[in-house]
Amino acid sequence: MNTNDLVNDFVDYLTFEKHFSNYTSRCYAADLRQFVETLWGQNKQDENEISDCSHAQSGGTATMTDTSVKGKLISVTPEDVRTFLAHLHQKNYSRSSMARKLATLRSFYKFLVRRGILTGNPVSAIRTPKQEKRLPLCLSFEQMQTLLETPKDVDMLGSRDKAMLETIYSTGVRVSELCDLNFDDVDFLGGMLHVRGKGNKERLSPIGQTAMLTIKKYLAMRQEDTRSSTFDQKALFVNKHGKRLSTRSVRRKLDKYLIQAGLDPNISPHTLRHSFATHMLNNGADLRSVQELLGHQSISTTQIYTHLTTTKLKESYEQAHPRANEENWQEQKQEEAKYNWPVMAGNGTSEHPGGAIQGEN
Repeated sequence: MNTNDLVNDFVDYLTFEKHFSNYTSRCYAADLRQFVETLWGQNKQDENEISDCSHAQSGGTATMTDTSVKGKLISVTPEDVRTFLAHLHQKNYSRSSMARKLATLRSFYKFLVRRGILTGNPVSAIRTPKQEKRLPLCLSFEQMQTLLETPKDVDMLGSRDKAMLETIYSTGVRVSELCDLNFDDVDFLGGMLHVRGKGNKERLSPIGQTAMLTIKKYLAMRQEDTRSSTFDQKALFVNKHGKRLSTRSVRRKLDKYLIQAGLDPNISPHTLRHSFATHMLNNGADLRSVQELLGHQSISTTQIYTHLTTTKLKESYEQAHPRANEENWQEQKQEEAKYNWPVMAGNGTSEHPGGAIQGEN
């Protein structure tokens, strides 16, 4: 499958026409590779699926020629797709992983139909497995504050790390978007950030003064570094060698500060994005605004954060509703006792001004 025209053309389509990242395109290719290997190949990697798609090239099995792979892909039936999903289920893949792989197949065959290679999409009749409703992990404001105060901005790398964390929390950008930021993307006068998101979609995001100040301090220390002339002059955040920072490096830095702050080591850079959205909603931001800030195409993606704001909603309810808790309920009973209203008359009606009308239920 190394040189298979269908897969290579599809990957090129994702990269150059749909503007998917190289990482995402490689993951699509890896899903197609697994599909072929599961149904017709030796499937040597099935027991240990590729977890890092950076190693998942569009290569494939050694037991099948390019011609046979192409023929198999073109002749796929809905039953083949169902067999593949059943195999994934048997191997205890999560529903989200199965849905992602099915989305890959659906996109691939839609691509083949558009190119006139097929007349129908064999995946169109296959339903996506129902997804588990899992709420994203979110930090409290106090935990977030502790994390942001952990990096010590006494040198260039420390000030860079502090600026990175502040920027993610201030704007809600994805870690990939953070690493793609350039000098020109920061509007220091207007307090805005130019962000290039998924599918090469661009948006403007406000950035807070605290985050802006940390960026300015980082840039000042970077300029003072004796090697600054050799650094990447375009990238905003660079590593110790002056090269553009990678997403993996951001994760490693975050892991270090989580340990120092005594926080959950399972927290990821995306958790800071979740925290940004949740804290915005908790403090009165409307859902549409948060959708725009996060760069979500559909508001249904943003709505998951409304489930994380129920704590504040419950507190408001308990404070306002007279029968929400025991203390308010006792006060209500004492208030009603002043008027000496009988609880219930013998005919099933109440003498309370708001009592039921006789004959009604």
